[in-house]
Amino acid sequence: MTRPPWHARPAEEILAELSGPGGLSPEAAARRLAELGPNALPEAPPRTWLAVFVRQFLSPLIYLLLVAAGLAIALGEFGDAVVIIAVVCTNAAVGAYQESRAERSLSALRRLSELTTRVIRGGVELALPARALVPGDVIALAAGDAVPADARVLEVASVQVSEAALTGESVPVDKSADAQAADTVLADRRSMLFAGTLLLSGRTRAVVVETGARTEVGHIAKLTAGAREPATPLEQRIARFGRLVAIAALPLFALVVAIGLLRGMPISDIVLVAVSQVVGMVPEGLPIAMTVALAVGVQRLAAHRTIVRRISAVETLGSISVICSDKTGTLTMNQMTVTRLHLPGRGDVAVTGVGHAPVGEVQCAEDEVADVRALARAAALCSDAALLPPGPETSEWRAAGDPTEAALLTLAGKLHMDTATLAAEAPREAELAFDPMVRRMAIRHGGAAPGVVVKGALEALLPLCSHQTVRGVRVALDDAARAALLAAEARLAGQALRVLAIAAGPPGPLGDWPTGLTMLGLCGQLDPPRPEVKAAVAACRAAGIRPIMITGDHASTGMAVARELDIARPGDVAVEGRELASWDAAQLGRELPRVAVFARVEPAQKLRLVEALQAVGEVVAMTGDGVNDAPALAQADVGVAMGRGGTEVAKQASQVVIADDHFETIVQAVEQGRIVYRNLKKALLLLVSTSLAEIVILLAAMLLGYPPPLAAVQILWNNVVTEGAITVNLVMEPGEGDEMQVAPVPRREPLLTRALGLRTLLMSSTITLVVLGTYFGHVAAGFSAAHTQTATFTVLAVCEWYNVLNCRSATRSALDLSVLRNRWLMGGLLVGNLLHAAVVFVPPLNRIFRTVAMPWWEVLLIGGSASLVLWVEELRKLLLRRRLRAQARRGQTRASGAASSALGAGSA
Repeated sequence: MTRPPWHARPAEEILAELSGPGGLSPEAAARRLAELGPNALPEAPPRTWLAVFVRQFLSPLIYLLLVAAGLAIALGEFGDAVVIIAVVCTNAAVGAYQESRAERSLSALRRLSELTTRVIRGGVELALPARALVPGDVIALAAGDAVPADARVLEVASVQVSEAALTGESVPVDKSADAQAADTVLADRRSMLFAGTLLLSGRTRAVVVETGARTEVGHIAKLTAGAREPATPLEQRIARFGRLVAIAALPLFALVVAIGLLRGMPISDIVLVAVSQVVGMVPEGLPIAMTVALAVGVQRLAAHRTIVRRISAVETLGSISVICSDKTGTLTMNQMTVTRLHLPGRGDVAVTGVGHAPVGEVQCAEDEVADVRALARAAALCSDAALLPPGPETSEWRAAGDPTEAALLTLAGKLHMDTATLAAEAPREAELAFDPMVRRMAIRHGGAAPGVVVKGALEALLPLCSHQTVRGVRVALDDAARAALLAAEARLAGQALRVLAIAAGPPGPLGDWPTGLTMLGLCGQLDPPRPEVKAAVAACRAAGIRPIMITGDHASTGMAVARELDIARPGDVAVEGRELASWDAAQLGRELPRVAVFARVEPAQKLRLVEALQAVGEVVAMTGDGVNDAPALAQADVGVAMGRGGTEVAKQASQVVIADDHFETIVQAVEQGRIVYRNLKKALLLLVSTSLAEIVILLAAMLLGYPPPLAAVQILWNNVVTEGAITVNLVMEPGEGDEMQVAPVPRREPLLTRALGLRTLLMSSTITLVVLGTYFGHVAAGFSAAHTQTATFTVLAVCEWYNVLNCRSATRSALDLSVLRNRWLMGGLLVGNLLHAAVVFVPPLNRIFRTVAMPWWEVLLIGGSASLVLWVEELRKLLLRRRLRAQARRGQTRASGAASSALGAGSA
């Protein structure tokens, strides 16, 4: 027979089984510690820098370059091999440096071992390190203590625990020693204390039942460690592109060998030309351009207070199609706020302002002021929390104690009541602590106008009340008035507000609950959305990104916040964890498109949701700040943790940390990611169009029986230096301004799309035409082989310099002054010109690169002929802009016609 879970068993039974009222003896504790190990999570070995460095080589393009380097060594072309290997190693070193801090270990969870807790062993209370705890230890905790292990409650006194970091529940949880149903979900297990949570109020004694990896936090740690970190969309596209290049390289190599054998060329010359073709085919600059682009993205994001922990996550940010966002602390402020009051016999009163700061106003009528002040005064007197004003460490107001009670103090502050003065004028004399069974608490205060105040659930206070206050007058609370209060409570609860009733009465003993009280009113509270989130959600939707809320709160609460933020739209639904658990994978896939809120979900379910979205092709970002978010953060394509309010566990599990906790910063990060990806496509266009032109140029000359137009060392110089000087600067292009007005890039979209492929063919065809024309013209004119190769080498470089201007935009002209916005590109063009001039005109370099000096008139002629590359692309852009303007005019005409028809129909 399966033993019931800890929360479902009587506390006395568990205590008798594991130890006794006086706790474990020191000897028994030592034996159990040796058997079960310390109360700490096992440490995963961190990745070494060498392992991170080696990881950078896992790319098909790198494999091709290494094969080419090996063939060059076999042919004795050591200089070529050194250049190729240097490029590969430089790329790996840059990538490893950027990722050196990307280890997602569980170090934050292991900080449990730094805690000290009060333990009763052998009937004696001791202070011991948390890592020394074992099942059976009896622990004593008070307000402000962190829970060091999972424990079954034995006795409580007004205990409330913050479990937001574990379950996502924003409201403190009341604890009880009573057993619960076996199927009670994690967030509702009132009889349990969980490691990593925090006591906000009260005192408790509990018996430890699980330690270390066997705790709920330990289970989350296992989920986090086991979560597979997916390859980013960019890595997948690079891999597919690399495989395509590798597949194409094999027949090209075979074709070159076949042509060489037919022409009777020596085998060594054939292989050298074939290697030159393979090297020409591989865009050597792409891996380092990708690394530089991502590194630039990291720096730009840092300027927007976004810390990137894995470099490739920069591009993935620009590809995300779904944001799964935790509610508490991410979409909301994690600060309970009174937003609505209900005055008996009158109606609702709005309260402005959010958070703990006593800034805002109570929007009541003149004849309601006295009732509002009486309600706020009584609520403040019945609060055990405290408000902490801004100080040296923070510029924000903070709450000490239960945030629900702190919200009552903030309400009093908005009415210009000083809570310290209130406490002095009406000092507390006695109290009945909050009882979760009857859901109310009471205090008796002295002063000039002594009395009692009771607060709690309306259903719990109505039996104690005989009257209500209406316009400052105490009137009888009849059945109609009671029904009106219950209706008001239901209305406020329907707005996802947590409702507290406040009643007061004359002074008297608090041996039992007072009766004959006067109902003062209701306070409706919520954890308000962050002010900037609604605009950020709108920006996400405009960019084709779907937001989904995943929360540990109730469905009604989550749905209300989701509707307010436009996360939930008509037809969308909220689903709770219990219902989600009953769905199989197929049903989950069917229901996903219409679910806006997943509520009361547990950590494993968050992970399942991320995996389900990824299974249907979505690129998923998961934002969160709690321990309970860690597994899903690690599994998501981009895990985004909150830097200020987030736990260390969440930060370590994420790829990106938002330092200011602002949801709108995520939108800025997405925009930067899209800029990075667009710039990579520009670099790819430049590199592939040149590589394709080089292949056609070499093959055409070989097929027609001409000597190679370019030496192998010239191809390497062009691919590494000429291209490198401009490619790494092209990826530093600023945004074009429309990045957030287009849909996300589909996960399966190749790097070389049809549109990009057509531009590549046009550019490479123009480059091929210009370069072959120069080559054949020089051969026909009788120039020497060295002079002909130098001219061909030079015209190819100049074509690339024009082409980099073409690649800056798919639609905008390269002839405007916007080119000056990228000073890095201008510097790269200048450096490229100077280096090429050195190769052509400096005698020692002539011998290395097989070049000869050319007259300046020929250089100018080459510059003019190579400009054809620019003019052809300018013509394409001009025609495209005209077509887009015509489409826009037709769209406006159709919209105007539809509006006129609608107006006519309305008039009719």
